[in-house]
Amino acid sequence: MSEPTPARKSRSKTSKATKSSSAARESRLDQPMAMQKRRRLWRPNMDPDTFGRFAEGFARFMGTARFLAYMSAFVVIWLIWNVTAPNGLRFDPYAFIFLTLMLSLQASYAAPLILLAQNRQADRDKVMIEQDRSRDERALAETEFLTREVASLRIAMRDSATRDFVRSELRNLLDDMEERGLRVTRDEGDDQDGAPDSRR
Repeated sequence: MSEPTPARKSRSKTSKATKSSSAARESRLDQPMAMQKRRRLWRPNMDPDTFGRFAEGFARFMGTARFLAYMSAFVVIWLIWNVTAPNGLRFDPYAFIFLTLMLSLQASYAAPLILLAQNRQADRDKVMIEQDRSRDERALAETEFLTREVASLRIAMRDSATRDFVRSELRNLLDDMEERGLRVTRDEGDDQDGAPDSRR
């Protein structure tokens, strides 16, 4: 039999070291114990979205007048049958204990389904609130940007001459020329262009 190589020796040393360190770790009181493998029972695998859609549909149906009408008709038929039917055909005598059991069973299943539907609606509302908040933040940023742009345009427009300012300046120049005795005439070419020509 051949002697173990140095690589095998180092591997065996490291495996022994890891085993001893894991054993020491398990014996320490300040470390949590390793979870033991438990025998898993069979659990039904259901798609949460599919079941959630079913719960929402059921809760939506329970909140309608049709459900109330169906439930009222069921209870009335149950009561009439168990009061007027012959004794051999009555399956729930006067105290109607079985009817109470059926209604409580229906309520015990309806309550978790309604809660599940409400939880899904609350999750959707959270997502919608986050989307609205991000949309509002973007709109606020765009509004602030446009406000800054309009303010900068107003500042830039203060230095530019407006049409009314140019007209008032030309009017003042014409008045000054008339006061000095200068006459303003128009040439035929200027009449075509519509621009005044001043000559002495």
